[in-house]
Amino acid sequence: MTSTGLAGVGTALITPFQQGGAVDEAALRALVDWQLAEGVHFLVPCGSTGEAATLTPEEHRRVVEVVVEQVDGRVPVVAGAGSNDTRKAIATSRDMAAVGATHLLHTSPMYSKPPQRGIEAHFRAIAEAVDLPIVVYNVPGRTASNVEAKTTLALAEVPSIVAVKEASGNLAQITDILMARPEGFAVLSGDDELTLNVMVGGGEGVVSVVSNAAPRPLVELVEAAARGDFATARERHAALLPLMRAAFSESNPIPIKAAMSMLGRCENVLRLPLVPLADAHVAGLRSALERAGAFA
Repeated sequence: MTSTGLAGVGTALITPFQQGGAVDEAALRALVDWQLAEGVHFLVPCGSTGEAATLTPEEHRRVVEVVVEQVDGRVPVVAGAGSNDTRKAIATSRDMAAVGATHLLHTSPMYSKPPQRGIEAHFRAIAEAVDLPIVVYNVPGRTASNVEAKTTLALAEVPSIVAVKEASGNLAQITDILMARPEGFAVLSGDDELTLNVMVGGGEGVVSVVSNAAPRPLVELVEAAARGDFATARERHAALLPLMRAAFSESNPIPIKAAMSMLGRCENVLRLPLVPLADAHVAGLRSALERAGAFA
């Protein structure tokens, strides 16, 4: 592991809801226990997969609090705290620190589309205001704002900015970061399908959507890659690839919520404007879960 303690598989946790829409704390606690029993290395509540955009501040705080309680110090808890309002991002970060998160996950500011110097200033302001290690989350498909390699590398020089979750899909950009990053700065794939590629290039692991439903196979993929056993890693990747693709047949977390319902882990309940998976994708998702060994 890197000095940040962030390496391997970090599951971008779904937020289970009951029929009617309330957070299902019992299902969330059971999910945390299962993830850790399957070998996941850290947990990431209240990100995009956790439907953080539709949680109230009180719900957001409570979800992270429940995860922290259930983890009980066994693995890091990287709490989503992003906002395009820097003041709100700082306030949410302080809430996450207060309930025991070990790290913070911050997207580049969505919607506002700041220039690179604005993105850098945003992250520096958070780092100065909050005493927790920060993971930069670059997901231009959602934020409409790419964090360029040179910006990530500038932020990597800030002592409390310890990792990047790279979901740009741009392997050239990710390689530039891998080649020039300072010692101890972790590079984590933000795309399940690119995990193997990123690790071949020297990355530390993945913040994963599919590990909600198939944690053990993804752990086996990442641990094999980390020890240089790329034959095993490729086998696991091949078995997981249909699920990696099915999990994005519609906007995340629509498919993974359906998958978790198929596995009996939660109700298939999302908050508007997200809606349940279209019928046309259900059979393909079930087949992908079977191929991944998720029903075993």
